[in-house]
Amino acid sequence: MSKIKSSFFCQSCGYQSPKWLGKCPSCASWNTFVEELLQKDDKKAAFSGLSSSRIASKPTLISDIIYEKQARTSSANAELDRVLGGGIVPGSMVLIGGEPGIGKSTLMLQVAVSLPDMKILYVTGEESEQQTKMRAERIGIKSNSCYLLAETNTQNLFKQIEILNPDLVIVDSVQTLQSAFIESAAGSISQVRECTAELLKFAKESGTPVFLIGHITKDGTIAGPKILEHMVDTVLQFEGDRHLSYRILRSIKNRFGSTSELGIYEMLGNGLREVSNPSEILITQRDFALSGVSIGATIEGNRPLLIEIQSLVSIATYGTPQRSTTGYDAKRLNMLLAVLEKRGGFRLGQQDVFLNIAGGIKVEDPAIDLAVCCSIISSFEDIPIPDGVCFAGEIGLGGEIRAVNKVENRVSEAEKLGFKEIYISKYNKGIEINSTKIKVNQVANLREVFEGVFG
Repeated sequence: MSKIKSSFFCQSCGYQSPKWLGKCPSCASWNTFVEELLQKDDKKAAFSGLSSSRIASKPTLISDIIYEKQARTSSANAELDRVLGGGIVPGSMVLIGGEPGIGKSTLMLQVAVSLPDMKILYVTGEESEQQTKMRAERIGIKSNSCYLLAETNTQNLFKQIEILNPDLVIVDSVQTLQSAFIESAAGSISQVRECTAELLKFAKESGTPVFLIGHITKDGTIAGPKILEHMVDTVLQFEGDRHLSYRILRSIKNRFGSTSELGIYEMLGNGLREVSNPSEILITQRDFALSGVSIGATIEGNRPLLIEIQSLVSIATYGTPQRSTTGYDAKRLNMLLAVLEKRGGFRLGQQDVFLNIAGGIKVEDPAIDLAVCCSIISSFEDIPIPDGVCFAGEIGLGGEIRAVNKVENRVSEAEKLGFKEIYISKYNKGIEINSTKIKVNQVANLREVFEGVFG
């Protein structure tokens, strides 16, 4: 019988220590070590590999390695393909994290039942097969190539994989899996790391892509050791407010594509609907002019978006002014308010300022600074911004309008949606103003913008 021994693991980075430590020597986190029971059996292996007589690897010159570009497989979901970088890469491992009830299982089940030409194995450790069947019926897509397996033991899972030989494996969720070679509870650091390592070995040796659904902590990070994100090829974050209908799939890490792409979905009664033109849903349709509302042109990855920015400026009733933001950095808002007061002469020190990015999304692009400032001044002076006007510019501490990247894409998106004017920096080079139907106003500072918008 194997000897059972105990070890301590850092909950932040997965560092292993034979004794408890107050500070992790790897990530410098305090009080993150937890004790777990281990049982290693060197005679057995969780996944033995495709061949029992495996030849040991030898070093090879990089110039002698023959590389064949592998064709990606479409997931039949345009938004997911965009975030993955063009489709599913053979042998890749993708980790999808998000809050409970945000739609992770629904998204993966839609992908599973939408690929009739592939044999899909959907492993559910949280729901029974009947519950998953009910979810599939609600989606309304019938499939004859998707197999369900309610299993949490990895050894039994690999036996079924060898029998079925699937083209794609989806695990919901990785925190429910448990390996018989680790004597600890499911969801613990050692279990999550071991189960992920077994699935990773299977994916790389067989060339079968694997999708893992992961839980997140109260801090918003994926539960388990940080090494989990290093092991997988792609990490996707499913974001959104459960009380709103729109969801955002964002790429955090991607070895096969861009890490700044995002996909937008709308949660409906029959599943998730892909939103091909998100600018239309992020701009509220109004029947009358309203002060404090402006439109900013932003870029997420290679996708231009026009978003609505709403501001409310009022006198501070309780003496201390409030600064509240939703979907925008509060520190950057304080910086822009200081620039407006110092460079623009607007007395905002005793005003409450509330800022909201419509649609429930979070924006970090500095190119919406100009739209934020115009929205604040519009609410402060109670003067609506004319319809058909949008903005794309970064604000410097001197009140100057700085150039932004991919300005051609921003102008093209505004023109496509029917806007009449756009304000950009005069320092943006290479844009043909006369070739566009939309009027492009190139400005140097805030004063020129306010004179052109508010008169």
